[in-house]
Amino acid sequence: MRRDWFFVLIASLFEVCWVTGLKHADSLWAWIGTLAAIFITFDMLIRSSKKLPVGTVYAVFTGLGTFETVIVEMLVFGETFSWAKLALILLMLTGVIGLKMITEQSEKEGAGA
Repeated sequence: MRRDWFFVLIASLFEVCWVTGLKHADSLWAWIGTLAAIFITFDMLIRSSKKLPVGTVYAVFTGLGTFETVIVEMLVFGETFSWAKLALILLMLTGVIGLKMITEQSEKEGAGA
């Protein structure tokens, strides 16, 4: 089960790569890397969705991807920092972590029945 959540994490990291690539790619190799990141992202999502609930996988994936993308934009590309933006992203991330925890708990309860 942990391996499937690891696939979601990997997918979210590659999402940052392709989302950033869509905005900043300016050469053939950058576009090839962007396409490869898209392929890896969806491959990891498909693998994780075979064992985990699709809705939870998607919510965790998009939440982590959004968090990671905003952080990369601020640190690497000079996006303006604001405490309000950070607080809202952390609030969203808290909800994503809560979804993951509830999903794992309900799976354990279902396995014991």
